[in-house]
Amino acid sequence: MKRIVILASGSGTNAENIIKYFQKSNVIAITQVLSNKKDAKVLERAKRLNVSSYSFDRDTFYKSDKVLNILKTEADYIVLAGFLWKIPENIIEAFGNKIINIHPALLPKYGGKGMYGDNVHKSVVVNKEDETGITIHFVNENYDEGAIIFQAKVAVTSNDNFTDVAKKVHQLEYEHFPRVIEETILKHKSNQDNVT
Repeated sequence: MKRIVILASGSGTNAENIIKYFQKSNVIAITQVLSNKKDAKVLERAKRLNVSSYSFDRDTFYKSDKVLNILKTEADYIVLAGFLWKIPENIIEAFGNKIINIHPALLPKYGGKGMYGDNVHKSVVVNKEDETGITIHFVNENYDEGAIIFQAKVAVTSNDNFTDVAKKVHQLEYEHFPRVIEETILKHKSNQDNVT
């Protein structure tokens, strides 16, 4: 059984979708939800779905090994579902190519520090893009620069405002994120099985 810990900062709709998806799996399990906000809605969702959770502050994340030690105990993979802090080097080193993130745009466009959520969708509309989408990628030491695993596109019309774009992108996230996580882990697992 491969274990996933989800890191999330916000309401947790993507986290809930992922948890529900893997409740049916006999090869992958969500073991914990971690959040950098003690009042994040995602923690309520985790509790309701019987997934243990933990919240931490900036010092705990960046100046101690506490979160790393939880991850080493609970996770084979880490999934970021709306987690806004940069992942520290000690975690990246311990989980090389095992941290998966989703970004609400077609990277390399609209990536980098500060480019998340509505900031991305507003930029897409302001720049009159005719398409946008999602990018699922591995996490490295730089924001949104890890190797791309999967992208999906959606059209943006001249009538779309940023909330319309957000809805379209969210639909793609729901549709693809859990499945791509599963495929990535199973592919990784079969590659490891072939090596041994």
